[in-house]
Amino acid sequence: MKTIIDEAKALQETIVEDRRWLHRHPEIGFDLPQTQTYVRERLEAMGYEVSVPCDGGLLTQVGDPASGPCILLRADYDALPVEEETGLPFASDNGNMHACGHDTHAAMLLGAARILKDHEAELKGCVKLLFQPDEEGCAPVDICGGDAVLAGGVLENSHVDAVTALHVQAIDFESGALYTREGTIFSSIDDIDVEITGKGAHGSTPHMGIDPINIACHIYEGFQNLIAREVDPTQVCVATFGKIEAGRAANVLPETAHMLGTLRTQDAEVRQGFKEHAERMVAGIADAFGGEATVRFLRGVPNTYNDPELTCELSGYADELFGEPVQTLAKPFSGTDDLAILSQVVPTTYFILGTGTLPGHEGCGMHHPNVDFDESVFWKGAALLANSAIEYLSHRTE
Repeated sequence: MKTIIDEAKALQETIVEDRRWLHRHPEIGFDLPQTQTYVRERLEAMGYEVSVPCDGGLLTQVGDPASGPCILLRADYDALPVEEETGLPFASDNGNMHACGHDTHAAMLLGAARILKDHEAELKGCVKLLFQPDEEGCAPVDICGGDAVLAGGVLENSHVDAVTALHVQAIDFESGALYTREGTIFSSIDDIDVEITGKGAHGSTPHMGIDPINIACHIYEGFQNLIAREVDPTQVCVATFGKIEAGRAANVLPETAHMLGTLRTQDAEVRQGFKEHAERMVAGIADAFGGEATVRFLRGVPNTYNDPELTCELSGYADELFGEPVQTLAKPFSGTDDLAILSQVVPTTYFILGTGTLPGHEGCGMHHPNVDFDESVFWKGAALLANSAIEYLSHRTE
């Protein structure tokens, strides 16, 4: 196993070069032409045959699926519509930014791909490598990247027995440290879309109309009251509205109002129960004021779930490889990752690789326009991914 560390460290400069190219050319959603072409060419140069499971995605494999099980390594590689403020020499200038570190994920998986290719003859089965688009859900469609790659058949032909991946985290996560937890590791998310219909009127005679803005205000408070009175206080449930629109003039009562927000939970029953309460609450509040309202929960992503048995196993391989324990997270993240889609179908383990805080980027966490990640630890991510696959396969050889 020591050789995996040595090989990964020898690839450190290449991993950084790949990361910086990807960082300089961020693209969002499923529309990733430059990103997709760059990664594909890098894989083909290593001797991989590459397929496209969905728009913007790439899939390849190494090893012989007839000789043993199959494990899938996944990296997301889409960016965010964020104007970068890092001032880095390789900063983006196209209005998008890899503010969640997906450029680092792709670069580390490319490093793992090189290691695995060099060890192909030793693999006791098959390793699939997935580069996934639209993890951030920025595409104007009703599905996210996780849904798309699942529909594209990435878990079949060859059938996948396990999935693993890693995500970088800054600020409070020690640079170079590895973290995970058994069970839920990321929250669910659902877009909340509320449409309200009232009756227009002159601003001076609101009693002649039905004010959809008033209804929206009560619905907004209603969502917070649902959390306070209908959700077990020991459970996590967050409803945030980032967009409320209505009207065009100060003295005109509009006909309609629109609310758009997100729901995040860490328990499937809490998630479903909250949706059912919300449907009744929204309709009831609107009816109380003489209007109508409907709520839809769109493009939902469930909890990202770490299979306890697989997570214990892969953490053990990492402990042995690096000579230090994988740290256990005390609680799940409030954020979301659509690796959740695959984790509902096949045993999955998601690792966190800490990158600490770099000078000049203090207080800048994920999705911040000034966030950056410690490049010196990228070899470790490549080693973790490659070693997890090699050990998983070797321990299932008869």
